[in-house]
Amino acid sequence: MKKKKVFALMMAATLALSLAGCGGSSSGDSKSSGSSDSSSVANKDKPLCWFNRQPSNSSTGELDKEALNFNKDTYYVGFDANQGAELQGEMVVDYIKANADKIDRNGDGVIGYVLAIGDIGHNDSIARTRGVRAALGTGVKDGDEVASKPAGTNVDGKAKVVQDAKIDVDGKEFTVRELASQEMKNSAGATWDAATAGNAIGTWEASFGDQIDIVVSNNDGMGMSMFNAWAKDNKVPTFGYDANSDAVAAIAEGYGGTISQHADVQAYLTLRVLRNALDGADVDTGIGTADDAGNCLTEGEDYRYSEEDRSYYALNVAVTADNYKDFTDSTKIYDKVSKQLDSSKSPSKKVWLDIYNASDNFLSSTYQPLLENYDDLLNLKVDYIGGDGQTESNITNRLGNPNEYDAFAINMVKTDNASAYTSLLSK
Repeated sequence: MKKKKVFALMMAATLALSLAGCGGSSSGDSKSSGSSDSSSVANKDKPLCWFNRQPSNSSTGELDKEALNFNKDTYYVGFDANQGAELQGEMVVDYIKANADKIDRNGDGVIGYVLAIGDIGHNDSIARTRGVRAALGTGVKDGDEVASKPAGTNVDGKAKVVQDAKIDVDGKEFTVRELASQEMKNSAGATWDAATAGNAIGTWEASFGDQIDIVVSNNDGMGMSMFNAWAKDNKVPTFGYDANSDAVAAIAEGYGGTISQHADVQAYLTLRVLRNALDGADVDTGIGTADDAGNCLTEGEDYRYSEEDRSYYALNVAVTADNYKDFTDSTKIYDKVSKQLDSSKSPSKKVWLDIYNASDNFLSSTYQPLLENYDDLLNLKVDYIGGDGQTESNITNRLGNPNEYDAFAINMVKTDNASAYTSLLSK
């Protein structure tokens, strides 16, 4: 009996050394993970995934490297904001070139657009505003980047943060002008606010009506609010972002287009990096390297990874009248990563996950349903916490006992506020 016990201990030690050899390298590869038994792990060492809102300075966009390196099993999951922003801008330009004569509603030779800005301090919102302005030629440089501040009202074309641009369509030159733009922030402080956008389009329409030829929005929640409130009835093409189910369906009714940020890939990655860390597996398992069940994404097609930023970015796809029928179900799990994990190898673990704003259309109607589909496949029991979109304390107050969880997935209200969460996990 004693010999068997000694042999078992020797085998356990050998297995531990083997796992350590597979999970890391002498070069210090940041893509390897090592947590395997969270029941005895301090909260500060438990796997952590920031998602949707990357820890960063809301004024400069500089990444919060301390938060992104909180521990060796910390990652960020989002999407390639710049690539998606460029796609949205290109989508609007392509539409103008194909329909310039039809969309110049008053025939004045000016293609006027209004822009709904989600959050002036959010990296994704900043990128989308810059992307549209850069593609249309209406952007003005602010240092090394295109200015992303709201223009206010700019019917006369004299605003300082944007400029008039020219576009040639079949030998006919049109002026492109940003007639108005504002941050859609409600009186309680919540940003990306759809109701505020719906009210804004009413104000803009009353002020300069038939000069509005195109509506552009940083997301579909605000875009659909403006579309339903005014643009649909007036046949004004509206362009959003997120590929929410209602926006995709609305393309058949005149919604100009949207951008799919591959929410299915994002939701999978959000939970997968936690699952891998909890299993003591290399973080690339089931991502760029097939797992035992056959789950595997394609790097460069589905996502890209930045080792320096410890960040996974899903890649975007333009959704227009040409392909929208392929995107009608935004909560369908991605075929490439749809296989159930073996519970004997990946036993059930408990995850605390918050959605910064329970009323956010994309996060509540698309992202969370996808997470709920993937948590079963990955054998994770997830507690979903919905915030009010205004204060971190509305969320952090419900992380009173982090000891009962094996891992954490955090979606902040403000990108500056990572420490509000890490301070709780460091106690």
